[in-house]
Amino acid sequence: MNAMDDPFSPAPFTIAAPRLFDGTALRGPAWVTIASGHIAEVSFSGAAPAGTVALPEDAILAPGFIDIQVNGGGGVLLNDAPTEAGIRRIAAAHRRYGTTGLLPTLITDRVDVMEALASSAPAAMQVPGVLGFHLEGPALNKARKGIHLEAEIRAPDARDLAAIKSFAGCGRSLVTLAPECLPPTLIGELVDAGLRVAAGHSDATAAQIAQAADRGMTGVTHLFNAMSQLSARAPGVVGAALDDNRLFAGMICDGLHVDPLSLRLAFRCKGPDRLMLVTDAMALVGTEQRDFLLQGRRITLDGGRLTGPDGTLAGAHLTMMDAVHNAVEWLGIDLSDALAMASRTPAMFLGLGRELGAIGRGCRADLVAFNSRFEVVETWVGGHSSQRSSQAAASQQREVPS
Repeated sequence: MNAMDDPFSPAPFTIAAPRLFDGTALRGPAWVTIASGHIAEVSFSGAAPAGTVALPEDAILAPGFIDIQVNGGGGVLLNDAPTEAGIRRIAAAHRRYGTTGLLPTLITDRVDVMEALASSAPAAMQVPGVLGFHLEGPALNKARKGIHLEAEIRAPDARDLAAIKSFAGCGRSLVTLAPECLPPTLIGELVDAGLRVAAGHSDATAAQIAQAADRGMTGVTHLFNAMSQLSARAPGVVGAALDDNRLFAGMICDGLHVDPLSLRLAFRCKGPDRLMLVTDAMALVGTEQRDFLLQGRRITLDGGRLTGPDGTLAGAHLTMMDAVHNAVEWLGIDLSDALAMASRTPAMFLGLGRELGAIGRGCRADLVAFNSRFEVVETWVGGHSSQRSSQAAASQQREVPS
């Protein structure tokens, strides 16, 4: 049983929302009734029932954010703590910023680290919000390694493949790989096993990406970063991702990984139905710490940028709430589009579009409420409240567009 299907759900209750994003459009005011961890009713008229939870007058209720690339948080890096306790701490750190669903992400490491995570996975799947796992590597291209340890990047052997395939039964798990570094049939093999596959840390040609999509690959990991770029006669991974509507693409909207102009171009090409906001967050999210160790290398936070000793970007210091705000501000898009990229679209990518990413009868009650300064007021996972105050999750005063 997944933590989302909780037999100990709270008694039915109703949330009164001044505005509501239902997964498609901003509407409201509205009343949302929750029972047995699911949404029982959404109403836009009539009086609120007795005992209604009233949100602040500037609040928006939206589907909870879904982050498919979360390396760490709360002072914990998944590679260092591939345990239920470590994953619980990571999930709790990101829930403060509106993330109610996530894929804890293991970057390229030894096979025994993958196996340790696989051993912990059944218990970790009971952690509220855990939807599966993301294995970023080890089958990457060394020419596009980024911060991944070159010594651990490898073509999977039989033991690696067994470890990778063991995640097929763990929710909606994802594998990032470089298609050009593997036999094309292996992608189909992973998809047939029940895994989702994305291209990343790849020097593939557009033709190789198309071939991988023919085999069932559906994603591109952190678009523009650590991949072959678009040029006049070699479209690369970027060009293929922008052109092929079979492919969903995650993007890190922190102003450091991708220039806002490139983000705007990506949005024009793919739109909110194929672009997903991701954090690629490291251990420092939700802490006051300024550095941490990543596989023996000190990673330093300075001006919002995480870098290794040689200046290489090492993941991001980003929350989903900040990513939504940044998308509105830098892409010049409607708030509804930014919220869709943080909830509905990743839910669709994971095959959970009937359950998550929308507020409608029968959907799971994974919700976030935030105010006009893009501060998270409250979250619910399976109808369970985080019981937070309206303490700010961001440091700046920022206004939600009308």
